[in-house]
Amino acid sequence: MRSVYLAGFEVFLPDAVAHGQRLKALCATYGFEGLFPLDNTAPQDLSGAALAQWIYRENVALIRRADMVMANLNAFRGTEPDSGTAFEVGYAIACGKPVWGYTSQAGSLIDQVAVGAAADDGAARMVDADGYTVEDFGLNLNLMLACSARIVVGKASDCLARMAQDASGGR
Repeated sequence: MRSVYLAGFEVFLPDAVAHGQRLKALCATYGFEGLFPLDNTAPQDLSGAALAQWIYRENVALIRRADMVMANLNAFRGTEPDSGTAFEVGYAIACGKPVWGYTSQAGSLIDQVAVGAAADDGAARMVDADGYTVEDFGLNLNLMLACSARIVVGKASDCLARMAQDASGGR
């Protein structure tokens, strides 16, 4: 059974462990073994920076152990995916792991965050509320995520279905 590291901000839910169990059960229905970051139980004597280092090491080890990664790339605390999840995607890609991401955002970044146009030196560009240029490649995520992972618009179940279809050669 192929293993899937389940990257996402669900670890911050009040019922995170139970949610992780539901995600792992969903993985099993598609023939995958889910690896959830909270599968590891931290030593009781750790706190603060020492606990943070332990969590980092354990999550990186789970990613290395996994055959592939599925990442929740929905917006978290703003308009962008969770920064920890983005790191996990990048780390997995660097390790040569296939990465799948899912998001409910189908529209381009321009559709999602642009509030107006600006012109500098005669070149028009779309900008966000702070005046930063919004990349215009027609992608629903930053190009570093959209070009490195297979992106599915939908939920975790939609993503797992596509992963299973891909694993079976599209049959």
